[in-house]
Amino acid sequence: MRGYSKLSNWLLIPLVVIALGLSAPALAQDDDDSASLYQRLGGLMPISVVVSDFLDEMIPDPQLNENPAIDEARQRVPVAYLKYHVTAFVCEATGGPCDYHGRGMRESHAHLNITAEEWDRMVEIFVEVLDEHDVPEQESEELLELLGTTRDAIVTS
Repeated sequence: MRGYSKLSNWLLIPLVVIALGLSAPALAQDDDDSASLYQRLGGLMPISVVVSDFLDEMIPDPQLNENPAIDEARQRVPVAYLKYHVTAFVCEATGGPCDYHGRGMRESHAHLNITAEEWDRMVEIFVEVLDEHDVPEQESEELLELLGTTRDAIVTS
């Protein structure tokens, strides 16, 4: 798992939520140094594909669902709704044209009692999905840094 050990040292990360992820095999390669992360990832389509695959892997994860609050939320919140919000969050956070209109990370995760171990598992899944989609290392690291900025709001236990 490329880069995972570096993440724990960075103390970066929470999105989801969370959001969490992005990129697809059809990533656009833009040599312009001024290109936003959104542009370098290829835009909304590849971002939405990676977010979708990330959530498809994360939602049924047995380790994460050992937490009864997470398990209950996963059964209550429609997956399509979660994918929409996480995609909008990532699109906006990477410099894209989307506007995230969901609740803040702290407000939307406080009741889940997420632990550092559960956070680490989510990051591990995210890194695996980025690797599966051949997201270039620089863009992967930037995404992980963005994710890291949400950690303190999401990890509450």
